[in-house]
This record gives sequence, C-alpha cells and structure tokens, in this order.
Amino acid sequence: MKKMAIEGLAMCLIVAVILLATSPSMQASNEASAAVAGVTIDNFSFTPQTLTVSVGATVTWTNRDDIPHTVVSTDDVFKSKVRDTDETFSYTFTKPGTYNYFCSIHPKMTGKVVVQ
Repeated sequence: MKKMAIEGLAMCLIVAVILLATSPSMQASNEASAAVAGVTIDNFSFTPQTLTVSVGATVTWTNRDDIPHTVVSTDDVFKSKVRDTDETFSYTFTKPGTYNYFCSIHPKMTGKVVVQ
C-alpha cells in the first residue's frame, strides 16, 4: 500500500514539473534570458569567437585584458569606443544576418555574431 502511495506521489511530481516547464511564465523567462549574451575579450581574442543569438538579443562585450580594445563591425553597423580593462560595450541586434567584427587597435582579433 505504501509503495503505491509513493509511486502515485512520484507521478504527481513528474506531472507538476512538466506543467511548470511548459507554462507561459516559464517560457517568457527562458526567452528573456536568451535575449542577453556575452563575449569576453581576453588574451587578444574574443570568446566565443562565433556567437549565435536571436533577433532582438543584446550582446555585451567585456574587456578582461590589461590593454584597451575596440569592437567594430566590418560593415559599420556598430562601433565601440576604446574599452579599457573591465569596461563593456553592448549592441542590440534587430535584424537577422552575420555580423563580422574586429578590434581596430589589433585587427587580427576577429569575431562573428550570427543573428537568426
């Protein structure tokens, strides 16, 4: 009898978790977190080098290097000022496409944002 009660309770918990995971409030929360992404600038590189985000996402680049860097798109869509250690630059992507970028101080530093 106790085993059946425990199995019944376990089944109720599984159903509750499934319902919570598919509820509109949980979906809105997941979409909101997908709308923010980050790139770290460290050791003369952008990490991740290629980032894929959804239309409407805001990407923030954070300089973790000891020297200044910039974030400049190759097609002049966005351009940061010089960012020193721990400074950030953010851009919100409103159109799908592939956005290549580089550091204008160190042009061999490159990255890409793919917006779907």
